Amino acid sequence: MPKMKAKSSASKRFKKTANGYKHKQSFTSHILTKKSTKRKRHLRPMAQVAKCDVPLINRMLAC
Repeated sequence: MPKMKAKSSASKRFKKTANGYKHKQSFTSHILTKKSTKRKRHLRPMAQVAKCDVPLINRMLAC
């Protein structure tokens, strides 16, 4: 039986940390003129993945 492969899309989107995973936030790529500076600034850093989604990401990244 062949090896199981990890989802390459998930490996590009999520980074493992000590407490779970982090991901880039959405709504930052285009139509930025109507968004406030504060809103764009708060979207800049990577966010922590919710605890309920961690098992799903573990399954996608399991090899």
